[in-house]
Amino acid sequence: MEALGALQTAVPQAVPGVPGKSVNEYTVTGFRYIHMVIRSAIVPVAGIGTRLLPATKSQPKEMLPVARKPIVQYVVEELSANGIDQILFITGRNKTSIEDHFDSDPELLRALSSANKQELLGELAFEDLKARFFYTRQRFQRGLGDAVLCGENFAGEEPFVVALGDSILGLHANSRTVGRMAELFASKRASCIVAVEEVPPDQTVHYGIVRPVESDGDCFRIANLVEKPKPSEAPSNLAIAGRYAFSPLIFDMIRRVQPDARGEIQLTDAIQLMCDEGKRVLALKLPPGERRYDIGNFPSYFETFVEFALADPAYGPGLRAALERILHKS
Repeated sequence: MEALGALQTAVPQAVPGVPGKSVNEYTVTGFRYIHMVIRSAIVPVAGIGTRLLPATKSQPKEMLPVARKPIVQYVVEELSANGIDQILFITGRNKTSIEDHFDSDPELLRALSSANKQELLGELAFEDLKARFFYTRQRFQRGLGDAVLCGENFAGEEPFVVALGDSILGLHANSRTVGRMAELFASKRASCIVAVEEVPPDQTVHYGIVRPVESDGDCFRIANLVEKPKPSEAPSNLAIAGRYAFSPLIFDMIRRVQPDARGEIQLTDAIQLMCDEGKRVLALKLPPGERRYDIGNFPSYFETFVEFALADPAYGPGLRAALERILHKS
């Protein structure tokens, strides 16, 4: 519920019965406005990945490697570095390898330890992340909005983050955008914040595009969203970048959305309902030098793999030399 009245105090307090959680409690005329620190994330990974066939016929696209790690590991490490310690994967058929990847493998650890392969043991350090993992299935492919709705019981009455499992923010996921979104969600008393990035005007047809109300600075209110507009019809060149922060209100909005022509429930339509009803929906631009790596097709996958591999401190220089030789021959 959005509280009304003059803001008077802001006092961090512990949440009774929930170790390690705190809120900012604001005393407002007639109400208490409470902002729970965002600690949970929903990661949709149920998509079939048809644009990456045949590579995705028997494995999730989120498990395709980018340099040394699968795509979804970058997403999880990014979320953990931004204070997220509970992650729900919305999975589907043939996605069990994601669960296996984030599970501990004692037999592998014993084999590496007995062989004294300390460097390889270091590559498994992600198993020590403090995040707790949960899994549930989206039984039918009914769109991103329906996938997020599958996480309603997990989110409960607290705000949460949605991070697309096939999108990496920043080179090697060195992004603090999610943490900034969480801070702004509380300080701006938002119902929704979406991360956005500038894209070339002729590329708007590939993205959800936001229409800013005003764009003073890197955080601003948005009036509406347009899904994949033609360049001539795009309200801006600010594309949604695969990260969202929501209040639980989003679940009611999703339930009110009508399926599109393909029978899918679109998350952007639910956000549009928030805008239409006057809720505070904000956009946060990615900082300069940071971009979204969207692994949705082979060209973007190849480009991302090469860029990440070239940035690898151990193998990047050798790969660069090899590429130069190959390009010289051609």
